[in-house]
Amino acid sequence: MKRIGAMLAGMGIAMSVFAGTAAAETADLSSLVSKQEQQKMVNVAHRGASGHAPENTMAAFQKGFEMKADYIEIDVQMTKDGELVAIHDTTVDRTTNGTGAVGDLTFEEIRQLDAGSWFGPEFAGEKVPTFEEILDGFRGKTGVLIELKAPELYPGIEEKVAEALIERNMHRPNNAKIIIQSFNHGSMQTSKELLPNIPHGVLAGMSWANVTDEQLAEFATYADYFNPNMNIVTHELVAGVHAADMRIFPYTSRSQEQAFRLFDLGVDGIITDFPEHVYKHPVFN
Repeated sequence: MKRIGAMLAGMGIAMSVFAGTAAAETADLSSLVSKQEQQKMVNVAHRGASGHAPENTMAAFQKGFEMKADYIEIDVQMTKDGELVAIHDTTVDRTTNGTGAVGDLTFEEIRQLDAGSWFGPEFAGEKVPTFEEILDGFRGKTGVLIELKAPELYPGIEEKVAEALIERNMHRPNNAKIIIQSFNHGSMQTSKELLPNIPHGVLAGMSWANVTDEQLAEFATYADYFNPNMNIVTHELVAGVHAADMRIFPYTSRSQEQAFRLFDLGVDGIITDFPEHVYKHPVFN
């Protein structure tokens, strides 16, 4: 009897060890699955990794690339003499040491400005980059999400963007590594006609919180993405966008909690100032 009891005790210990090992393996598998799901999330560095470097500068774009973002997002406008430059505001006042509207300044005037010191002394001397410099610097290295900023101020900007892409043979399908978007939806229709093989997106502010299925279907006739303000994103909106055969990249996540929320809502990508937030989603069972 003692021998049988010892055998049973041994078996119990062995089963406990086995159960513990199995539980650990299950936990590891859960973690692996979570990581795999996490890797499907498209990580878009907003104006470059703008939480770490001055927005829309080569330093910010390089930082986004180094942080392994899938795309760098850039804002494109046009100078008085027709040069395409990357800057968000329609004036240079906030992000440079100059003043005036982008469209009232020549490229040479804008090029003389310091676009980095406002963010930190270590970025003193950063310049406003040209659209072509960004394309040449990052094509083949990371995706580029191009926002046409206030294109109604710059007649012909859609054609100029198209020319720059075609000149570099970047207008052909290449794993969707070029996307063009704008709040000006008419501009996106024009751009799509010029570049039919490049995915396009419509940006949507708070006023689109109650967008209808019919409106989404209309967008889908020329757009591949519906990219809204993150505050209007719901499970229903995500489902509606997907039902219209579009993808959804909300903007702009600036905290880990905001990234978590968007992840849980099932969006396809997150436009963020901090690319590292998209890589830190916790394990969900």
